Amino acid sequence: MNSIARITSICQNGESHPTVEKHREAMLQRVRAALAARPDLVCLPEAFTSVGVEGPAAASAETVPGPTTDAFSAVARSAGCYILCPIHTRDGDVIHNSVVVIGRDGGIVGVYHKYCPVTTSADYTVFEGGITPGTDIPVFDLDFGRIGVQICFDLGFPENWQTLADKGARLVVWTSAYDGGFPLQAYAYIHHYWVVTSTRSQRTRIVDPCGEIVAETNPPEAVVSRPVNLDFIVSHLDWNTAIPAGIQKKYGDRVSVRQWVPGSSHFIVEPLDSTIRTEDLQKEFGFESTSLYHERHRKAYARIRAGQKPEPQKALHGSRPQWGG
Repeated sequence: MNSIARITSICQNGESHPTVEKHREAMLQRVRAALAARPDLVCLPEAFTSVGVEGPAAASAETVPGPTTDAFSAVARSAGCYILCPIHTRDGDVIHNSVVVIGRDGGIVGVYHKYCPVTTSADYTVFEGGITPGTDIPVFDLDFGRIGVQICFDLGFPENWQTLADKGARLVVWTSAYDGGFPLQAYAYIHHYWVVTSTRSQRTRIVDPCGEIVAETNPPEAVVSRPVNLDFIVSHLDWNTAIPAGIQKKYGDRVSVRQWVPGSSHFIVEPLDSTIRTEDLQKEFGFESTSLYHERHRKAYARIRAGQKPEPQKALHGSRPQWGG
């Protein structure tokens, strides 16, 4: 499986139209223009067909499949890319704020329904003009890796983001009405996954698994695009201080190794050559992920707190110096 994918994300830049149909056509034009970058995944803003449409959420809601998903399915099929299509969806009388995941063949891969819609009534009995909260936080296995989805107010619920990490998401797309700011970088760093945003407002971003913004739109730009590798590893410098330089010396620009100074204790290894796997680099250079490094400590702490002696663990770094080696 090729884990490198070009991610393209659209910013709506405050654009508003009075009808779903006009929004649909405007976004189709933006997506068609963005296809010049030959994306593997195109991400669109939250409920982009509803901005400026009068009435409750039901006024802009559609079935799946329906007119909007059909239109973007045709684009996905023609371009051979995935498209995340966020719209208000209708299932009988139930209205959701959703992201429809459309496959390279134009088929529906799955749907995420916003788990945490925001209240629009002072007594917390109505949410987003009639939106029903979702009941699941799924992940989606695309041909380049596993992704998760969050929508706007979901940003304020850390447990959602932890759930996606527990389910093995390597990239989370956050589609929203606003920019989101620093918390997105925090989630990327804490969980060590990519975070990609697509917003109605002024900034759409790609944040790497150490929380660094590596690409963003600047108004009036509407598109950000970057290749990312979901086969990456974030590692701690303890026991590994010479590893970044060693990888760069041997592999050069075939592998991106990034550190942040002053003060950062982490580095990220992201192969830019699809023939290079992080698993092989770990074996060759003898280093492990930060997550495993922390887990080894938890295992030792648990035994000590239980009045037992920690069991010896055999890590890939072996007995080389903890610092400076």
